Amino acid sequence: MKVLLLKDPKEGENGPDPYINELSLHGLEATLIPVLAFEFISLQAFFEKLFHPEQYSGLIFTSPRAVEAFRLCLDDNSKKEVWKNCLREKWNTKSVYVVGKATAGVVAEMGLTSQGENSGNAEKLAGYICSCIALEGLTVYQTIQHPNLQESLRNYFIQQGIPASVTFFSPSGVKYCLKQIQKLAGDLIPQIKFAAIGPTTAETMAAEGIPVSCTAQSPTPQDLTACIKRSLQL
Repeated sequence: MKVLLLKDPKEGENGPDPYINELSLHGLEATLIPVLAFEFISLQAFFEKLFHPEQYSGLIFTSPRAVEAFRLCLDDNSKKEVWKNCLREKWNTKSVYVVGKATAGVVAEMGLTSQGENSGNAEKLAGYICSCIALEGLTVYQTIQHPNLQESLRNYFIQQGIPASVTFFSPSGVKYCLKQIQKLAGDLIPQIKFAAIGPTTAETMAAEGIPVSCTAQSPTPQDLTACIKRSLQL
């Protein structure tokens, strides 16, 4: 039974994407199509803020991509030395929050100790953090449609036909993919069971008129697989 995942490949992993691997263990043939591309912005402003830890009570990393922006801020040897010799220790005296386990992993690679990794989404992380803390946000990357998305979707439907299930992993995925999926599936779209990786994505799908067959209890391969199996009555 075929399953389409509208997400980017998992970074830093050897072998198959863990979602594809978990689904295959349960007899589901999953295909991954990247939806988003990223461009980094405001990196100099980001580094200047990192250079003044005394002005802040902590850091919040909302995604592994935000940590990648962090890495890029330290792209030359002089900045790396400042980080290792001084800044890293100062930031480790403060609270560092992450939205999920994947983000926690790459934050650890930068030498920081984080908390909140079991939150899974922004709403739960916000509840984890004391509401009276003053926050300062800085956007360090923005999402755009993956340049190969439309062609990849078209080729999938031509070569593999109508999938039994399609999973959206973000509101952006709904925005960029829905109309073409509706066009490619045509009158057969009621056959597809649509799944959401989390409540925010499910809300976006419902607002667009998509019948949400299931929402993963948490954004993990195991919970998504269980969700898809229930929707397909397996």
